Amino acid sequence: MFVYIIRRLLQMIPVLLGVILVVFLIMQLVPGDPAVLLAGEGASVETVERIRHQLGLDQPLLVQYFQYVIDVVRGDFGISLRSNLPVFNEIMIRLPITIELAVASIFITIVFGMLAGIISATKQYTLSDITIMIIALLGVSLPSFCLGLSLIYFFSVKMHLFPVAGWGTWKHVVLPAITLGASGAAIVARMTRSTMLDVIRQDYIRTAKAKGLKLRVIIYKHALKNALIPVITVVGLQFGVLLGGTVLVESVFAINGLGRLIVDAIRMRDLPMVQGGVLVASIIFVMVNLAVDVLYRNFNKRIELD
Repeated sequence: MFVYIIRRLLQMIPVLLGVILVVFLIMQLVPGDPAVLLAGEGASVETVERIRHQLGLDQPLLVQYFQYVIDVVRGDFGISLRSNLPVFNEIMIRLPITIELAVASIFITIVFGMLAGIISATKQYTLSDITIMIIALLGVSLPSFCLGLSLIYFFSVKMHLFPVAGWGTWKHVVLPAITLGASGAAIVARMTRSTMLDVIRQDYIRTAKAKGLKLRVIIYKHALKNALIPVITVVGLQFGVLLGGTVLVESVFAINGLGRLIVDAIRMRDLPMVQGGVLVASIIFVMVNLAVDVLYRNFNKRIELD
C-alpha cells in the first residue's frame, strides 16, 4: 500500500505540469493585456512595456512557463496582478470556505443519494421507486444556477428561512450545499439503485433471506458493502465536479471562496492567480482520487492495487 501511494504521488507530477500548461495556454488566448490593465488605458507605451518587463511578459511563452514551474517548486505562486499580494496567501484565505462548501455538498451527495438508491432498489417498481427516480432525473437535468436561484426565491425571499447570500453561519451553508450536491445525489442514487439491484439478486443474498435474516440486516450488513465499490468511484469523480461547480454556486450566492476568486482573476487576466487557484484545486482533486483508490482496497480485499 505504501509503495502504491508513493507511486501515485509521483504520477501527480506530470498531471499537474499538464494542468499548468493548459491553463497557461488558455489564458494567452483571453483578450486583453495584463500590463495594459495594470497601467491603465491612458498609460504611455513606455509605461506598459516597463510593466511587461517587470512581469516577465516580454519573455517567450516557453520561458514564462518553465519559470513559473520553477517558482511553484520553490513554493512561490507569484504575486497577484490585481491585488499585488502573494497568490498563495490569498488562496489560503479563500480555500477553507470552498472546502467547507464542498464537504457539506459531498455529505448531501453521499447520504441522500445512497439512501434514495437503497430505498428505490428495495422497493423496485413501486410508487416510491418511481418517485425517487423522477426526482433523480430532475436533479441531473436541472442546472445548478437555476436550482440555486429557485432556492433563494422560495426559502430566502419568500419564507425568510435562510440568508440570501454570504458566508459565516450554518444557515449560509444549507442552500449552496443543496444546490451543489443535488446533481451528485441524483447520480449516486441512480448508481446505488443499479448496483444494489445486481447484488440483491446474488445467491448469497437469497441464502441469507432463506435463513430468516431481517431485510435491514441483509441490506446494510451484506449487500451494501459489495454494492459500494462502483458508488465510491462516482463519489470520487463527483468531488471534482463539486470543486468545479463552486465557481458558479459561489457567484450565485456571493460567497468569497476559491471559485469566485478564480472567476474574478480571469476577468482581470490575473494569470498568477488563475494558475495558482487551478493548481490548488487540481491537487485536491488528485488527492481525493488517491483516497478513493485506497478505499477500494478497504472495501474489497480482492482488489489488487497496481
